[in-house]
Amino acid sequence: MARTIPIFTAKPAANPASLEFRVSPPLALYVHVPWCVQKCPYCDFNSHEAGETIPEREYVAALIADLQSALPLIWGRPVVSVFFGGGTPSLLSPEAIDELIAAFRALAMLAPDAEITLEANPGTIEAEKFAGFRRAGVNRLSLGIQSFNDEHLKALGRIHGAAEAKRAAHLAGAHFDAFNLDLMYGLPGQTQEQALSDLETALSFSPAHLSCYQLTLEPNTRFAAFPPELPEGDLCADMQEAIEARLAAAGYANYETSAFARPDRQCRHNLNYWYFGDYLGIGAGAHSKLTLHDRVLRQMRWKHPKAYLDNIRGGQPVQEENQVAAASLPFEFLMNALRLTEGFHPSLFEARTAQPLSAILPQLKAAEAEGLLALGPERIAPTEKGRRFLNVLLERFLADE
Repeated sequence: MARTIPIFTAKPAANPASLEFRVSPPLALYVHVPWCVQKCPYCDFNSHEAGETIPEREYVAALIADLQSALPLIWGRPVVSVFFGGGTPSLLSPEAIDELIAAFRALAMLAPDAEITLEANPGTIEAEKFAGFRRAGVNRLSLGIQSFNDEHLKALGRIHGAAEAKRAAHLAGAHFDAFNLDLMYGLPGQTQEQALSDLETALSFSPAHLSCYQLTLEPNTRFAAFPPELPEGDLCADMQEAIEARLAAAGYANYETSAFARPDRQCRHNLNYWYFGDYLGIGAGAHSKLTLHDRVLRQMRWKHPKAYLDNIRGGQPVQEENQVAAASLPFEFLMNALRLTEGFHPSLFEARTAQPLSAILPQLKAAEAEGLLALGPERIAPTEKGRRFLNVLLERFLADE
């Protein structure tokens, strides 16, 4: 089972005097909405309790100004997908989402068939907006269910109950052909039977996509400070195996570590991340990864909503910006691409890193010898063992500090 990646220093794969990227990767747009009704105790995302209202009009204007300021970095590049994440993007009105999508089409080269995903809360007020979001141009919904069990939802600090979760899943299917349900397992006091019961309830709504995550205690969260009693590791591993087997029997492919989809229904936006594509992030705390002709640039917007809005008014949305070192690109590529069950075509490594695959061939061969990696002329992919021990596999491309 995949574990948290420890901090290491990348083992230099190459030290070219300069990089030259001949082809730009696909480009996605990520839009961060930082407010939630209530901060969940397990959440380490950049989210802030909304209070009675959020400054919707000011924030929409700020997002559009943010995109305008970034246009010189993405001129001429089509945007293949948009993802509204958070926080809780469904706190925005359908009218706000409509205005934003219209601005994206006017300002950026948003592809006519772009996948446009919005994360939504199952709460009653948000669920009432689903039809409006669909009319606005959202064509994929991602619903944060987590569990259909009232006891477990309460333990997670979720503001919705099982009945609301079921109603929201039904509405998602009524308004969206493509929708995802997020589930968590390894919850406080949860048994394997209860985890599978959640899964069966989710399957009853026939989602095109499911995300199944094990609950982990992330630093700087309430659960990290006051940890609940979780099922022991072997039981969580059994839950994972049972979930994977049931979803395989139901026709869902486990195409990425925690993602399952019916044939041809994978999340295109997330696939772009795993293939080390580019993404422009706008909104409070959003991150960007942009490939220029001679370097890879990373950016982070101001994290706190007030600081973000203040700095947008000053024309400075970016808080941090740095260039990814050439020696770090191979590991960053592999850290993403090896999450995919099917792995990647060998030619993609050079396209995304501007370095030859031969630079990491010794490490690849060593991982193959350990049964962690399958190497072929058309595909490099983690084996079943490599997927179970993904961090062990990734460590082969790192050096201890």
